[in-house]
Amino acid sequence: MNHWLLKSEPGSFGIDDLAGSPRQTTAWDGVRNFQARNMLRDSMKKGDQAFFYHSSCDLPGIAGIVGIVKEAYPDKTALDPAHHHYDARNDGKGAPREPRWFVVDVKLIRKLKRIITLDELRVHQSKALRDLLLLRRGNRLSVTPVSKKDWDFVLALE
Repeated sequence: MNHWLLKSEPGSFGIDDLAGSPRQTTAWDGVRNFQARNMLRDSMKKGDQAFFYHSSCDLPGIAGIVGIVKEAYPDKTALDPAHHHYDARNDGKGAPREPRWFVVDVKLIRKLKRIITLDELRVHQSKALRDLLLLRRGNRLSVTPVSKKDWDFVLALE
């Protein structure tokens, strides 16, 4: 099993939205960065787990854990001009021969007992979490891998 961190803005879709989704499951759509897309499409597998991270909010941090329940498939929101994730660079005439953007389906495993804040993670950056990509300067990817060591350390903070 691999571990990941998935970022979402709670004003758009937060962990409570996932908890309220049918079967607490949804497509993780809207990834519009090629590097993040490649990890989601090529490396994320059914059975993997990810931290659900709230970004661009008053209290950024890890809010819960999700499981990957369906591997990558084309993101239909990229082809829908009425959707806020629409990508005009697609032809908009149905599924292209080679889809540009992909989704995976995620299911809520659990909300954390408390949000583990970005500030709290930064306290441990110099030693325990020095490899956590979320903490690297300039990293803005919405999908990043998390080592087993970092995964276990973060969960111990809960």
